Amino acid sequence: MFVDREFEQMLVARLRAGDAGAFDAVYQAYHARLFNFLIRLSRRREIAEDLVEETWLRLVARAHLLRHDTRLAPWLFTVARNLYTSYCRSRLLEASYAADLIGLWPGGTPSRSPYETTAASEAERRLEAALATLPTASREALLLVGVEGLTPSEAAAVCGISPEAMRQRLSRARTLLAERLDALPAIQTRLQEVMS
Repeated sequence: MFVDREFEQMLVARLRAGDAGAFDAVYQAYHARLFNFLIRLSRRREIAEDLVEETWLRLVARAHLLRHDTRLAPWLFTVARNLYTSYCRSRLLEASYAADLIGLWPGGTPSRSPYETTAASEAERRLEAALATLPTASREALLLVGVEGLTPSEAAAVCGISPEAMRQRLSRARTLLAERLDALPAIQTRLQEVMS
């Protein structure tokens, strides 16, 4: 669901005034999009659930600080992306402190995402598999522009880079995705050979 600009401005004004109904409307309009973005970025359902919940808590806590001209999609995706980045940093710190104890922790397998579960066609599964192999910066650029419909300028603001840098990142990401899609059958065949 995409929100038109006039309705968005009205929602921002209502959010700034503390209107709970406005929060419900924003939640309904953006929750699924944010969750899908985070699950595809993190590739772990439980992480995406925690991060999307924290994104909504940030909106509640900071709604009164929103500027009148705030664009909700870029604001929400920026918060979600920053929370994911913070999560990754904290995991790196935990890993560096726990290097000696790593053998004591049970290894789990990530649960399947809703997208993986419901993917209907082979093309979608191939695309999702190739997308998952991309570096995070490439994956987030493609998700923000190609899936979430943000403009490259809005996606640049979400990622904290210049619009030109985002256009370059998108170009490289598209090229890399095409290469991965071409290589995927060979990789899958090799994995099957190794697993046999």
